[in-house]
Amino acid sequence: MTKIIGITGGIASGKSTVVAEIRKHGYQVIDADQVVHELQAKGGRLYQALCNWLGSEILQENGELDRKKLGQLIFSSKDMLEKSSRLQTGIIREELARRRDELAKTQDVFFMDIPLLIEYDYMEWFDDIWLVHLDEKTQLERLVMRNHFSKEEAKKRMASQMSTEAKKPYADKLLDNSGDLTELKAQINQLLQEL
Repeated sequence: MTKIIGITGGIASGKSTVVAEIRKHGYQVIDADQVVHELQAKGGRLYQALCNWLGSEILQENGELDRKKLGQLIFSSKDMLEKSSRLQTGIIREELARRRDELAKTQDVFFMDIPLLIEYDYMEWFDDIWLVHLDEKTQLERLVMRNHFSKEEAKKRMASQMSTEAKKPYADKLLDNSGDLTELKAQINQLLQEL
């Protein structure tokens, strides 16, 4: 039987670093953010739904989604965030399930990186859930540096998600990313050896 492991964590927690290390060990990883980007590409199902909802103001001159503008609109209020969630969640879940089922046909163990795994109730999909966590101060600093957000914008993005502390009870394994890369890789390698 296939073992499916979910990877989750807050924005700028280090999920991509964890995924890159897991892939180096030869494991397949379905990346929910990548799936969303594909669905939001010109002509994709989410692209159509978002354009129908928000109109052409979310488009660049070349017709592609202006992700920065889209993000600013969606995170501008709780109401907009909830509307966006209702619109996109079903389409995303359907595509992730399709890809999960395809990979389960060929892999004994694989991973799915889903940032909002707990918030959108994907827990039952997984045999194990690995949570990447770090302290909020470091998370805020990394988000500001990585995304070139103002501190206020970064705080708004972090506040829109469930806190790491609230996610911990759902996790089977914790990956502490407060230290350096060597420490994180050692934790990942240990968990992979236990599979």
